[in-house]
Amino acid sequence: MGEECMYHGVINVYKEPGFTSHDVVAKLRGILKQKKIGHTGTLDPAACGVLPVCLGQGTRIADMLTEKKKTYEAVLLLGQETDTQDTTGEVLARCPVNVSEEEVRRTAASFIGPQKQVPPMYSALKVEGKKLYELARAGKEVERPARDIQIDELTMNWIKLPRVGMTVTCSKGTYIRTLCYDLGKALGCGGCMEKLTRTRVERFLIQDSLTLSQIETLRDENRVEEIILPIEAIFDGPRAIANEAGNKKLINGNPVAAEDFAFILREDGQAEPLAPEALPKTGLVRVYSADRKFLGLYEYEERRRFWKPKKMFPT
Repeated sequence: MGEECMYHGVINVYKEPGFTSHDVVAKLRGILKQKKIGHTGTLDPAACGVLPVCLGQGTRIADMLTEKKKTYEAVLLLGQETDTQDTTGEVLARCPVNVSEEEVRRTAASFIGPQKQVPPMYSALKVEGKKLYELARAGKEVERPARDIQIDELTMNWIKLPRVGMTVTCSKGTYIRTLCYDLGKALGCGGCMEKLTRTRVERFLIQDSLTLSQIETLRDENRVEEIILPIEAIFDGPRAIANEAGNKKLINGNPVAAEDFAFILREDGQAEPLAPEALPKTGLVRVYSADRKFLGLYEYEERRRFWKPKKMFPT
């Protein structure tokens, strides 16, 4: 497919159980006949749910989406520990579950906030160039440094011991399998993850996600553009349109000052004059050429008092 036919933006894919995140990307490349595609954070093969997939120039923001908070629905099975920390693995220990619902709720509440979490051996993280899961499959276990994570929400939706249904909203780098394992340890009976569904990645919600077969159908109906979120729509910063002087700087990816912008583009598509002091100095600014083409994301540098490019999207 030629560059002029390439899709750019993000599709909210529903990853079905049994597929790896890599499988989804490979299949989508075949469906869209496009090589430049990448996902924004791995989901375990047994898990399902939201997997934002970046297309074309959208692959330039994959790292920014990976940083976003995520929400999951999970089922914790108490009384059992496995080598993978979920029920797909080999059982290492079983223990009677003699805890009350109140103990489960109280212990779970203690995990809310900043935490230290040791990544599981069965993960794609690398230690000295080797993926942990490759070492684990070879029967080796290596020391993994604990990482800083943040649990913003840990809600018990239902408790039918030995199973617990919960909602988790957390930071990048959080392993829900490990959270289940750690909860089981804290309760003294062990635990592992039985089921996992990712319901949200930033603005991408599970109710809006599409299976690969649904995307394929839309492709056959020439409706793929309808389901692609443009790069500029993923961010919330103000939309600033350059004046003639600023236009030359922006097109070359140079820093710009407030006086290089002429208008703010409102949500209704109308442009209104921009007073230089009105441009916010925190967060990202979405910048547009004088003819209203989206060029990239800029951020303010206080020391030099100008906006500098964070991500550019050349057409």
